Amino acid sequence: MAGASETRAVAARVAKILRERGRNDEAIAILCAGAAAFGNDAEGQGLLAEALRFDQNSPLARMAFERMEGVIGHHGLLDQAIAQYSHEELSKLERTLRPGVFLKAQVGFNNNVKYQGAEYHIQTEDSGLDKPHIITHLFADGGRVIKSHKRSYATETSRTDVSLFVRGLMKGQHMEMLLMLREGVFDDIIAGRASGGVEVLEHPPKVELDRIGNKKKETPQKGVPSAPLSQRGAVPAARPSSPQAPIAQSLSARLHVTRSLHGGPDSYDVIGTDAVLGTSGSVRLEGEKFCHPREAVLTFDGKTLTVNDLDGGNGVFLRIQRRVEIGVFDEFIVGDQLLRLERNPDPNDGPGVGPTYFRSSLKWPSAFRVVQVFEGGALGAVATARGTTLQIGAAPDYANDLVFRGDPLVAPFHCVIEEQAEAFILSDLGAKSGVFVRVQGRQALEHGSEILVGRTRLMVDLSPSNPQLSPLG
Repeated sequence: MAGASETRAVAARVAKILRERGRNDEAIAILCAGAAAFGNDAEGQGLLAEALRFDQNSPLARMAFERMEGVIGHHGLLDQAIAQYSHEELSKLERTLRPGVFLKAQVGFNNNVKYQGAEYHIQTEDSGLDKPHIITHLFADGGRVIKSHKRSYATETSRTDVSLFVRGLMKGQHMEMLLMLREGVFDDIIAGRASGGVEVLEHPPKVELDRIGNKKKETPQKGVPSAPLSQRGAVPAARPSSPQAPIAQSLSARLHVTRSLHGGPDSYDVIGTDAVLGTSGSVRLEGEKFCHPREAVLTFDGKTLTVNDLDGGNGVFLRIQRRVEIGVFDEFIVGDQLLRLERNPDPNDGPGVGPTYFRSSLKWPSAFRVVQVFEGGALGAVATARGTTLQIGAAPDYANDLVFRGDPLVAPFHCVIEEQAEAFILSDLGAKSGVFVRVQGRQALEHGSEILVGRTRLMVDLSPSNPQLSPLG
């Protein structure tokens, strides 16, 4: 029979996985059961501290605390949790949660989302290979199901990669429900003008999310932030000139200046098939102090203009349309503020001797954080998400988690980042100055696209090479 330490170790691992997948209630129940089942010692206090970190108002956590401190009370729910999460059951649950294992039903997604001032909950679950379908519920009013989506994968159960296939289907269906809510598809149902119910869908999930660039970045070492933009290595050396005769150069595109803090021309011409954007390139931003000599290469193939980021510079940022998916350590600009998405560091406020269950005040459960980067690479403000959501703006309102009151380009409610179905979604809330995300690798630019280099904003005009497009006004 497994001892207390072994059971508690499994409980901690399982709770961590469940927490990462949005199943907080189960994680708390497992932690509280493991804490209270074997008496009041340092290991039990550590599990209880984790439960309190998730929810300091949890009734189960209160019961576990009373049990460990010898306080008499009604602990029926705690006793049920202790009986349910034995070492054998925890070990079985850990095996099903392990990546690549598909014993029955995969662990689903549970996320809260704010829409039009109200909070909703989206839950996606898999029924397993014996009942192969995915179902997603949209909850409102604290528990009322207003819409459900159901998809079968019965024809896919024989796939060798069925585990990965089902996981992808769950993520897509979960995200589909979120985007439909955001786009107002369910407004009539919410208002009571239409009925919801269960809808059986046969087409694949429709998820329209952009991703800026396509180059994978190296993940910084744990505890070591990526190098600040203004200190990122040496500027790449200029390419040697080609000994071949140059091809006849023509006007490919024009970049109209919509904002500049250093003066300069009203527009820049992109000549030929390849043009270097930088302070010493053929598209030359001479007065832009945050632009490197060779920041990026603009390539035109006769139809499409692309920008390819060159390592070592401060980067080229593209204005997003509605929403995009971003990743950890991706950078974006709001107003004149350079921000970076990061995972929260591991907590170091666990229990001490005494017993002391915390060495600091209790904190919001948080999935990620956003860090401000100053000129020269110094770090500024840090805001952690409340649960899975972080909102940025200028209004001194409870809805904003990161506030920039002194930046005139930051709207009262500028943008929001949400973690949904293991993805980070950055949404522009309609700010006139927009949200710009750093290009990673190669990115196609359209007629009317806006890019940001340093503090210079440029609008792409493809009409010089395509008479069917009207010039930008």
